[in-house]
Amino acid sequence: MPTMNKNTVQTPADLQRKKKYLSATIITCIALVMIGGSLHVVKLGSIRMGEMRALATYNLKEESSRIRAAGEDIALHEENENRKNQAAGYTPAEADALLTPEQWKELGSSVLIPAGKFLMGTNLKNADAASHPQHTVQLKAYRIDKYLVTNAQYARFIAATGHRPPSDWKDGKIPQGTALYPVTLVNWYDATAYAKWAGKRLPTEAEWEKAARGTDGRRWPWGNEMDPARLNTYYNVGSASNVNTYSNGVSPYGVYDMAGNVDEWVADDFEPYKGTDAAAEVFQGKMARVQSEEDKTMKVADLVPVNRQYKVLRGGSWKGDPFSTATYHRDYSWPNYASDFYGFRCASSVDE
Repeated sequence: MPTMNKNTVQTPADLQRKKKYLSATIITCIALVMIGGSLHVVKLGSIRMGEMRALATYNLKEESSRIRAAGEDIALHEENENRKNQAAGYTPAEADALLTPEQWKELGSSVLIPAGKFLMGTNLKNADAASHPQHTVQLKAYRIDKYLVTNAQYARFIAATGHRPPSDWKDGKIPQGTALYPVTLVNWYDATAYAKWAGKRLPTEAEWEKAARGTDGRRWPWGNEMDPARLNTYYNVGSASNVNTYSNGVSPYGVYDMAGNVDEWVADDFEPYKGTDAAAEVFQGKMARVQSEEDKTMKVADLVPVNRQYKVLRGGSWKGDPFSTATYHRDYSWPNYASDFYGFRCASSVDE
C-alpha cells in the first residue's frame, strides 16, 4: 500500500472531513471560552455578594423581619388608624420629661432664610426629568426648623391632642433609645396637623430647596461632591439616626439633615416645573386597580390614572439611593401613605 506524502492529492471527502474537524475544534474553543468567562463572572458575583453581606448593617438571618413587601407599610398604617381612639401613650407631664429643658430649647430652634433669589432644579442630564429645568425663584424671608421633628416632639403633640401615634410605637410609647430620631410612619396629614398645632406649617418645596442648597445651585448641602460621611443614606447606618448627628453635613444656613436620614413631606403637590422635559404622565396620579376576574385570579393589578395628585417629599433617606439625596431631587407619594423613612420639619413665614 503506497504511503501519503506532502504531494499526495486530497480527495473532496478528505477536505470535507478536515473542514468538519476544524469547525468542531473552533466551536469547542468558543464554548470553553464562554464557560470560563461565565465561571469568572459567577466568581466575581460571589465575591461582590460576600462584600455586600460583610457591609450589611444587620444579620442577614434577620432579613425576613427587616424587609417589607411593597405596600406593607401602608397596610400597617391603615391598621394603626383603627387604634386612634384607644387610650395609650404619654401624659403631657410624661412627654415633657422625655428630654431636658436645654434639649427642648435646641430642638425648637429655627433658622432665618433671608429673602432673595436662588437656583432651583437642575439641568443635569442624568437627573430625573421631573427635576428639570434649573430656574430662578424669588422667595420672601421665612424661618425653617433647624432639625427634623423628633419622636420626643411628636410625643408632646400626641399627649396634647390625642392624635394617633405612629404604628411602630408599642402602646403609644417611643421605641427605646429613639427619642431624638426623626418621627416616621407619619403621612402628609399627620405632618400638617403637627405643624398647625406647633403654630407653624410645612415648608413649600421652593423654601425647602433654598434652605438645603443656598443660592449657588450646589448639588448637596455641603457642596457638589457626594460624601457618605456627611449624611445617613443607603443603609450606611441601617436606620434613622439622631437629628443632631451630622454637623458636618449642614446646609449653608446651618440646617441639619437636608440630605438623608428621612424623606421630608413638603406642602406642595407634585407638579411639573415650567419648561420641563418630563413626560406629563410622570405627574399623573395612579392607583393600582384590579381590572378583571382574570387579574384577580392571577393577583395582578394595573396602574390606573385617577383624579388625585401626589405630594412632594424631599431630601432622600437612610435606605435610599445616595443620589436621591441631591438638593434638587424630587420624590413623591400619596398624602395618606406613611413609611419608616418619611418624616418632616416645619417652617413659618416672617412678617415684613
